[in-house]
Amino acid sequence: MENKILKVTDLSIGFEENKQFTEVVKKISFDVGQGEIVGIVGESGSGKSLTSLTIMDLLSHTAKVNNGSILFEDKDLLTISTEEKRKLKGKDISMVFQEPMTSLNPLLKVGPQVEEVLVLHKDGDRNSYRKRVISMFQDVGLPNPEELYEKYPHQLSGGMRQRVMIAMAMILQPKLLIADEPTTALDVTIQKQILDLLLKMNQKYGTSIIFISHDLGVVKKLCNRVIVMCEGEIVEQGQIATIFTNPKEAYTKKLLAAVPSVKANEAFGEIAVTAAEKKSSPVLSVKDLKVSYKVKSKGLFKKAEEKRIVKGVSFTVNEGEIFGIVGESGCGKSTLSKAIVGLNRHTEGVLELKEANPQMVFQDPYSSLNPAKTIGAILSEPLIIEGKLTSRQRMEKVEQMLEEVGLPKDYYKRNIAKLSGGQRQRVAIALALMTNKKFIVLDEPVSALDVTIQDQILRLLKRLREEYNLSYLFISHDLNVVYELCDRIAVMKDGVIVEQGTKDEIYYRPKADYTKQLLSAIL
Repeated sequence: MENKILKVTDLSIGFEENKQFTEVVKKISFDVGQGEIVGIVGESGSGKSLTSLTIMDLLSHTAKVNNGSILFEDKDLLTISTEEKRKLKGKDISMVFQEPMTSLNPLLKVGPQVEEVLVLHKDGDRNSYRKRVISMFQDVGLPNPEELYEKYPHQLSGGMRQRVMIAMAMILQPKLLIADEPTTALDVTIQKQILDLLLKMNQKYGTSIIFISHDLGVVKKLCNRVIVMCEGEIVEQGQIATIFTNPKEAYTKKLLAAVPSVKANEAFGEIAVTAAEKKSSPVLSVKDLKVSYKVKSKGLFKKAEEKRIVKGVSFTVNEGEIFGIVGESGCGKSTLSKAIVGLNRHTEGVLELKEANPQMVFQDPYSSLNPAKTIGAILSEPLIIEGKLTSRQRMEKVEQMLEEVGLPKDYYKRNIAKLSGGQRQRVAIALALMTNKKFIVLDEPVSALDVTIQDQILRLLKRLREEYNLSYLFISHDLNVVYELCDRIAVMKDGVIVEQGTKDEIYYRPKADYTKQLLSAIL
């Protein structure tokens, strides 16, 4: 295989249901060189993760490899014995998953979980295992590694949990690391840290990396080559510089065109400037707002204490305006949004709304919408509570709203589980509009979506804003998305607003050091 550590040839994967086989990965071929970082990009359902799970022998029982070979060095991973696969997994081939909170055992401390890899592979002196784990924690940049060894996953931040997962994957210095969407839900500064860490592991240990992502900016930053997948097929592959500057296939061009960028905002700029220049009355006025959570007392007879998350913020959102709030996880963005819509009443200060009960669109529509109800029932519920329309009128309004957000009327009878992520988010937006509210709070509504679906949702929000004269409070950690959509922006850190202004003032003439730090992390 010369210098190729992995060679995938004519790989086909599918699912068998009711004695019918549906092929979802269709005769794909690619290779990975020693010490090379290869990116795989494409929309959800393109077969990226399924391919990686096949390499790791982690396919579900309903999935089946129908054709092809996967050569790792001189071994075909599809034909070797279970015992040989067990010896390879974790030692020679490792994987980092997208969501470390679901990958780590919540009942075990993180140190012993990483140590378990050494135990299973009986690697070295058992008395040195703890010391090796702590050393690896230092390698991946975790602070106070000896103290952290004894902590549980829920006691760590998202970035720290992802570092623990990388430590677990790298503890035996594997020859191939598969990273499946490892930075999708992370803030830009944490994302940059994780990418720098993967690059460090690649350079220090010579580890080859397959990096799977729907974020083309991240792939461009990290990878040597890129593979573009669509509907189970490889449509294009080549060097990063070639694919990003001179793509040949229409699908690749479509993906690249959908990437939000501060530097390429021409499609949205005219609308944004017009909206920013409107002199209109505020729909939301916040003055010195403080928001707290009650914390359970440690003593049996002690009163519950309050922990202050938002520490005195002031801003306004004007009629017809899109006001963005950016900042890292834990800065108080979501806590602030929940206080505005009335989901947290432990507040001090002034919170004035032009209309009562503003609507909210959450980050994950699957968990915020009732999976047991049809879409029609979900969208009808606020109308039933209002009690102003007949059953027929409610149905007509639901069908009209489905069309407004770009969904067919016959989706009325479908369940949420049968929709894609982008379709679910459209339902969530429709729900927010059902009672004709003019002010909507959007909390990370596109962070988990592919770039093309993200682009569709952003365009939908723009169109609805113009048609219904809506005002949005848009919360996100993606600075490119915020620039593309918003008129004015506030930057939050540790519960306070460190800077606010028009989007051009914030992005091109930032004053606060923290704002400059955030902007420097944009890929």
